[in-house]
Amino acid sequence: MPDPTALPKHVQISEMLIRDIQAGRLVAGERLPPEREMAAQLGIAVGTLRKALATLTEQGLLQRIQGSGNYIRDTGKPTGIYAFFRLETPEGGGLPTARVISVERMDKPAHLPPFGADSRAHRIRRVRSLNGAPVALEEIWLDGAWAEELSASELSESLYWFYAHRLGLRIMRAEDRIGVGKMPEWGDVPELAAGRISGLVERKSLDQEGRVAEVSFTWFDPERARYVSRLR
Repeated sequence: MPDPTALPKHVQISEMLIRDIQAGRLVAGERLPPEREMAAQLGIAVGTLRKALATLTEQGLLQRIQGSGNYIRDTGKPTGIYAFFRLETPEGGGLPTARVISVERMDKPAHLPPFGADSRAHRIRRVRSLNGAPVALEEIWLDGAWAEELSASELSESLYWFYAHRLGLRIMRAEDRIGVGKMPEWGDVPELAAGRISGLVERKSLDQEGRVAEVSFTWFDPERARYVSRLR
């Protein structure tokens, strides 16, 4: 049965290609395989692939030359649904997916920095994967003023996409602080065992008015993922 929280397949493919371009795994001027061959490699229909390639063309990341093929372009600007997602495989890129562990509305705990208009927040705990392999645990705190209720079944794999399309909340920029931590005890993934030394990303996400709408913590396995920020 299809996962109702998963992004459409053509969106997943376009995001994977965008991240590979930004990581340098696909370089400007490179010709992609013929569409039927590429679709077979990815295990998808040709029509699905063409939808994904159309997205890249619209964003200026692909040049389609009739009778010749599809060629990569790199605008140097972060694009795509996962433009703010900084974890990549050690080789670069990788398609992000997410699995929700729990969603709860509660009073904001004292350890959080002051943010938002509400005294309560939605705490979302998730497992993040790259190319299907678990790499990180996330704890996200969304200010309660943005929604009275949230359920795991309605959340998209991309929370920022969900925020924009369902809550009218657009995350415009983020401030990340990188450090070292330990995997929390609430994770349910053997590969990310509790107490294991991890990288730690503490993030404040700002909305269209420049206000902090969300605070999050991401514990990632440095052997499985890298935090990457490209300066251009």
